[in-house]
Amino acid sequence: MASAFAKPSGITLVGGGGLDAATLARALAIAPGLVGVDGGADAALALGFTPDLAVGDFDSISAAARARLGPERLHHDPDQETTDFDKALALIEAPLILGVGFTGGRLDHTLAAMSTLAQNPGRRVILDTGHDLVLLCPPHLALDLAPGTRVSLYPLAPVRCGSTGLQWPTDPLHFDPLGRIGTSNAARGRVTLAPSAPLLLLMLPPEVLTPLSAALRAAPTWPEPARAQ
Repeated sequence: MASAFAKPSGITLVGGGGLDAATLARALAIAPGLVGVDGGADAALALGFTPDLAVGDFDSISAAARARLGPERLHHDPDQETTDFDKALALIEAPLILGVGFTGGRLDHTLAAMSTLAQNPGRRVILDTGHDLVLLCPPHLALDLAPGTRVSLYPLAPVRCGSTGLQWPTDPLHFDPLGRIGTSNAARGRVTLAPSAPLLLLMLPPEVLTPLSAALRAAPTWPEPARAQ
């Protein structure tokens, strides 16, 4: 994939939703490249962090942020068929992408971010809400967790998931957003997950970001879906 911005160490995307310095610092410690997504550039600057790049349709970035970053760090994409999160993912390349500030504000923006995760199954992306980590579960994920750690699964469509190490096993359950979901499960120790399709959101507490990031880097990815021409 041709990219305008690549970081082999990982990239943190900052959106314009709810954000605090601790959440952003936690992400940058793992994925030090920093990209402001439209008004997220202002959010990063307000917390004392300067983005390497800003991308979006620029309907919310301030004139002050534009001036501070300079034209060489601004990537304007006026397309209204994609979200700013979509635009950012299309522009960057990294083995791991952390997103902060994409939830906690408007609910429609939060739901749109979940849709973007589902539409990019070949990317390793974790969203940190400050209260939860959420990602599209890869084909196989192995993660060492302390007993009792919350593990929530939410299906975006009918899907199955093989697993080990959960308090309530997922085999042979059929998950469905209009039927059985898998929230509020818990780890008994090492957990493995193997969903049948890229249709399952995984939610964990933010305290496990470091081991989750390492496990996701090592996990296989789903094939990218065919894009309409």
